[in-house]
Amino acid sequence: MSKLRVGAIVPVKTFSRAKTRLTLSDQKKEKICQIMLESVLDTISQSDVIEKTIIVSRDETALGIGKKFGAIQIYDTEELGVNNAVLLGDNYYAKESFDATLVLPQDIPLVQTQDIRTLLEMRNSERCVLVVPSRKFDGTNALLRMPADVIRTHYDEDSYKIHLNSAEKKNASSALVLIRRMMLDVDDQDDLSLVINHDSPVSNHIKSVLDS
Repeated sequence: MSKLRVGAIVPVKTFSRAKTRLTLSDQKKEKICQIMLESVLDTISQSDVIEKTIIVSRDETALGIGKKFGAIQIYDTEELGVNNAVLLGDNYYAKESFDATLVLPQDIPLVQTQDIRTLLEMRNSERCVLVVPSRKFDGTNALLRMPADVIRTHYDEDSYKIHLNSAEKKNASSALVLIRRMMLDVDDQDDLSLVINHDSPVSNHIKSVLDS
């Protein structure tokens, strides 16, 4: 049996426009965004279930980080939002005949390779949608779609519920999957505090920026 071809898509908002709810200097916010993106891409690059990664952004620094981890870089103006950014990745993987895609954000720095494997192992059909919500249950922190075009994405629109409902309408199996490290995204100071209280290299790296 041939190996499942899974491609990752990481849409990245321009660092200078991201994380407006963090009460930090612009310089520190941008540095933390870079650290988080590097951590996510490093994890994906080490995963034995992800064949290829696409980073979609207009931020040259972000695209450069993507290149460092062997990701395909797709430039996006960001004018049409994150769903269009994901669609650019979808179009690439469709042409390459991938079986599934995994969309991950730039701001889940604690994610580990075993989390990605766990999510992939949860699929129970060749036509499925798996959603890992944010810890506040106000968004989608990981989205596995098989096949890749089974549904369009609906980020910024009460997304995890819409993704599950969209799967049902497309006669695809679906599930809400709770994976703690994937659920912790950094949007505000409370999130940041939770991250830096973890004993991990990325937490220590972020802590050093905050202390500088």
